[in-house]
Amino acid sequence: MWTTKESPSSQVNLVRRMLGPCRLWLEALSQVRLTGTKYACGRGGCGACTVMVSKYDPVLAKIRHFSVTACLVPICSLYGNAVTTVEGVGSINTRLHPVQERIAKSHGTQCGFCTPGMVMSMYTLLRNHPQPSEEQLTEALGGNLCRCTGYRPILASGRTFCVESNGCQQRGTGKCCLDPGGNDSSSVGRESDICTELFAEDEFQPLDPTQELIFPPELLRMAEKPEKQTLTFHGERVTWISPGTLKDLLELKAKHPEAPLILGNTSLGPAMKSQGHFHPILLSAARISELSVVSKTSEGLIIGAGCSLAQVKDILAERVSELPEEKTQTYRALLKQLKSLAGQQIRNMASLGGHIISRHCYSDLNPILAVGNTTLNLISVEGARQMPLNERFLAGLASADLKPEEILESVYVPHSHAWEFVSAFRQAQCQQNALADVNAGMRVLLKEGTGTIEDLSISYGGAGAVMVSAQKSCQRLIGRPWDELMLEEACRLLLEEVSLPGWAPGGKVEFKRTLVVSFFFKFYLEVLQELKKLAKFMPDSHHYPEIPDGFLSALEDFPITGPQGVQRYQSVDSHQSLQDPVGRPIVHLSGLKHATGEAIFCDDIPTMDRELFMVLVTSTRAHAKIISIDSSEALELPGVVDVITAEDIPGTNGAEDDKLMAVDEVLCVGHIICAVVAETNVQAKSAIEKIKITYEDIEPVIFTINDAIKHNSFLCPEKKLEQGNIEEAFEKVDQIVEGEVHVGGQEHFYMETQRVLVIPKAEDKELDIYVSTQDPSHVQKTVSSTLSIPINRITCHVKRVGGGFGGKVGRPAVFGAIAAVGAIKTGRPIRLVLDREDDMLITGGRHPLFGKYKVGFMNNGRIKALDIECFINGGCMLDDSEQVTEFLILKLENAYKIRNLRFRGRACMTNLPSNTAFRGFGFPQGTLITESCITAVAAKCGLLPEKIREKNMYKTVDKTIYKQAFSPETLIRCWNECLDKSSFHSRRMQVEEFNKKNYWKKKGIAIVPMKFSVGFAATSYHQAAALVHIYTDGSVLVTHGGNELGQGIHTKMLQVASRELKIPMSSMHICETSTATVPNTIATAASIGSDVNGRAVQNACQILLKRLEPIIKKNPEGTWEDWIEAAFEQRISLSATGYFRGYKAFMDWEKGEGDPFPYYVYGAACSEIEIDCLTGAHKKIRTDIIMDAGCSLNPAIDIGQVEGSFIQGMGLYTTEELKYSPEGVLYSRGPDEYKIPTITDIPEEFNVSLLPSSQTPLTIYSSKGLGESGMFLGSSVFFAITDAVAAARRERDIAEDFTVKSPATPEWIRMACADRFTEMIPRDDLRTFKPWSIPIA
Repeated sequence: MWTTKESPSSQVNLVRRMLGPCRLWLEALSQVRLTGTKYACGRGGCGACTVMVSKYDPVLAKIRHFSVTACLVPICSLYGNAVTTVEGVGSINTRLHPVQERIAKSHGTQCGFCTPGMVMSMYTLLRNHPQPSEEQLTEALGGNLCRCTGYRPILASGRTFCVESNGCQQRGTGKCCLDPGGNDSSSVGRESDICTELFAEDEFQPLDPTQELIFPPELLRMAEKPEKQTLTFHGERVTWISPGTLKDLLELKAKHPEAPLILGNTSLGPAMKSQGHFHPILLSAARISELSVVSKTSEGLIIGAGCSLAQVKDILAERVSELPEEKTQTYRALLKQLKSLAGQQIRNMASLGGHIISRHCYSDLNPILAVGNTTLNLISVEGARQMPLNERFLAGLASADLKPEEILESVYVPHSHAWEFVSAFRQAQCQQNALADVNAGMRVLLKEGTGTIEDLSISYGGAGAVMVSAQKSCQRLIGRPWDELMLEEACRLLLEEVSLPGWAPGGKVEFKRTLVVSFFFKFYLEVLQELKKLAKFMPDSHHYPEIPDGFLSALEDFPITGPQGVQRYQSVDSHQSLQDPVGRPIVHLSGLKHATGEAIFCDDIPTMDRELFMVLVTSTRAHAKIISIDSSEALELPGVVDVITAEDIPGTNGAEDDKLMAVDEVLCVGHIICAVVAETNVQAKSAIEKIKITYEDIEPVIFTINDAIKHNSFLCPEKKLEQGNIEEAFEKVDQIVEGEVHVGGQEHFYMETQRVLVIPKAEDKELDIYVSTQDPSHVQKTVSSTLSIPINRITCHVKRVGGGFGGKVGRPAVFGAIAAVGAIKTGRPIRLVLDREDDMLITGGRHPLFGKYKVGFMNNGRIKALDIECFINGGCMLDDSEQVTEFLILKLENAYKIRNLRFRGRACMTNLPSNTAFRGFGFPQGTLITESCITAVAAKCGLLPEKIREKNMYKTVDKTIYKQAFSPETLIRCWNECLDKSSFHSRRMQVEEFNKKNYWKKKGIAIVPMKFSVGFAATSYHQAAALVHIYTDGSVLVTHGGNELGQGIHTKMLQVASRELKIPMSSMHICETSTATVPNTIATAASIGSDVNGRAVQNACQILLKRLEPIIKKNPEGTWEDWIEAAFEQRISLSATGYFRGYKAFMDWEKGEGDPFPYYVYGAACSEIEIDCLTGAHKKIRTDIIMDAGCSLNPAIDIGQVEGSFIQGMGLYTTEELKYSPEGVLYSRGPDEYKIPTITDIPEEFNVSLLPSSQTPLTIYSSKGLGESGMFLGSSVFFAITDAVAAARRERDIAEDFTVKSPATPEWIRMACADRFTEMIPRDDLRTFKPWSIPIA
């Protein structure tokens, strides 16, 4: 529990100790070793740094608790507040809070980096609402991102506190889907060996609100008798002034007119961080109570400018409940936008006044306030005045702006009137916590009893550099009747007035133009519907146009809901020992530590003596010669110790075609050139701005796959597989279809960015390296070659990794090596932590893909020939691109037996950062082409895609295109189970029935099969080792070569050791992965980490047990401790190295054959969605997954891997979109611009079943690796979307075949559902301007 001190003077001292007035709370927590609050984005967009702020409200005489993001909270702003961090909630050493216990035991943690933030969001909710509703729970977690779990178990843990908590979609009917016959197609009730519970809710400790921490009495006294004096905090560059009265604030504003007013820091903070905005004086209005006053009048509502958006939401909701509907039209429209505006933490911090004054073009509230005739109440030392919040104010015109000495005191929002209608609209990349592409506020006043327009006001956000008001259009429509002719004229006028140039910042120009008129059409329908309601009470009223029944669904917004669902897995054999943990849903070993913030990650390691911080300097040009590097000015800055360049490397500077640091030439924006080391992170960041690099541009500059093909720019030779006679087969088929598929890239977005700590030792050039990596041995080898010292002098330590997904296989070696150079040169420890923006800029991600296919088939849907050519965008260096190309080609056939095939693949060399390994390793991109072929064939044959899939699926034991034999029996089981469990056929009919009745909303459903090959295509990459020690007290220490990335590998290894040694897991421990204990390890990747390391641990345990056999035989009644003591006395070694030589795997590319993979994982997924054809939004209704896990080592962990990878795949195919400028600069470099799925993006019903009784003798206990396979199943959502789009196009008589582009963003969906509105927008000639962004696939 952190509280402020009682006196202002001690407050000043506290701030000075904590780095100065403008330092952020997150940085202060790190300095005082409270590391549970995590840094992940620095913009308030991910929730990892959530803490709870408590404040006494003397007006309401109650304590308010609210969640905030510590990365945006200046220390000074906390004066008078109590702050609770995750450490203050509970600890494994003292007492766990129920929130912490439940999120861990509900399996709601994987890597655990986001968990403290999740805990704090839920904890704050419970402090305010001990029995929250599910809607409140979903709202509370809406600002928290998780990349691992898929959110379902996190919500499950929170739902145990909810007053109406239930886990079944059907309980409202008095039945449950788990009861016999409760689900028409489910046989669960008859499957006594199937479990559906992953945790026992009745074992949780109850929540007792009376046991929570009290609000500090000294703060209570301060709040009741507040200090009125002005507090001033002086820093090196910035002075923070916090007046205690409104009079003092106005005088300070007059004295410092350029100083910004700061409350929540949600606008100014990110701008200062990412755009370098600097203000020498900041004025805090946090202590001015007059700015938070709310007044209700007979004509409207006056809201203090200092009220937070969360308070505004509550104020408006209360007023809506008190007033008749006709008076609350504007308030309802504002409430609608507030539900999806940012996350809960930002709404708690951001003020209404700050939101208005910032005048962001994407503001969700300003367009409504503008059309609602809002008035701004301004005040200064000169007096008060009023100003309309209109288009002139929002455009920032000097004549309609605040004077420099004025502040916004309050906002007056008038009531609406009878026959006045106000609506709000927005469309963003995803439903919640995303900036709007376009939003709108619309108001119309009609003459009573008629449909004649008396007044009309329309404002758009996102449709220009500032908010746009369509004044001219509105004026010309006054006096017109509210009918179809008016609609047509309005659309024409709006498109003329709200004009976006083709090069407009933010791109998506044609989509935005379409939304301008689509939103107005929705408003037209909404008003018509309200007029129809009014007409019922006025028999003699005007006759209004009818709304066709098929149009009514256009009026319904998609609700924000949390998921329900069932998780099914096979229970352990009834004869299995209760002590044997294998096959049981054991909680993640670090789960409780994740929940308390006590799990130590790389950057949580305490600061070393004389430690330096390193910041990288990267290229701002895509392809250029380096003429000079001038670091002289940087070196003169205080605290700067050195600038590290390639010349400082004593050994090798990476590979010839993959340099650690650029020499003479840069190949992309983000290419590392040098690094600054300084005493503090701030000093290092300041110094990089002073390094002057002179460039000379080089041609050509290649960014897109098409450009690479034109310039013959490739990273490696073509990879090719062929079987049958493809040319002959094409001659004999009934039909041939050709098409293209474009798949965008994907950012790993691991919550913990790349980070490393290098500690040089005093002798023998030894180094200790603490690094967040999937491959510590690779880091070790790279550092060795870079420093030209033997590998045995370097020890890499990995305690745990905050998410990897392939992005921490190769890249950490680069950062480790550069930091090691700095450590050797300076003789001091070096800490390197990448900001999210730099991480996304430098590290690359999933390879974008362009694919061309030609498929020949018979009229019955049987595919006879398939020719696919793939090109991936590899970036500027080889990295893993050759292997990705190989795996892509090997896996292209997926689940289908096609006799005549030709697959070709090339990796393109472009001037972008090198793309690298990513979960699925080419499979998610490549197989999208194959499945797109299936849907194209189905469309041409007039058959359903699932029928084409079934007809062409492997049916009997057969060989793949690369001649590896396998049995498809399990694949077919997964497919049939998925059809059954999802009630697919009946739901297909329901979807078709819905689509017949609805024109502007369409549903889609799709089911996809999967044959995923596990492992590396080389035997040597499947080897593993382990080291197991038994100590004389009987405790066991297990070490192995796998790395804990969140996938629960350490938990599974102790389950294996527990079974083999026949002792409980509580007697065992895993400390870390270290190259000093298990050398020459292989990367934890390719889904085989638990497989191969499990075999090594098993081997070590069996060796030890073999040694103990004589002792056990001699004393069979003895205890484990007795046997170990006896063994020690008899000088029997209690330490053993276990080793697994690896699965045999090879591939001969010249012959095009081999056995490259040890085994396959099979699965199937069915998803149903609904799209809004007018906006491109979509809702995920239901997903059912059947996954072949073999005999799961830990069903809770495996189901978590399936859910997490599915949601990550769903992100790849729907919302995650990388945008590059024409100069090769990555725009999407944080959670604001790059949207991974949030808690509201998961399917409303989400069911996962592990296929029972699936044996795999090759693997440890017949288990299978599930880390990657679920990724592709996310494409079931993509194909459900394309199914819905195809239904819309059929109804509009548009060709059903269209170019497949992933992700299926709202932009793509809306423009694919072509209609009268897409037809009326102006189109641009791309040759006449430079676009804002370019497609790199």
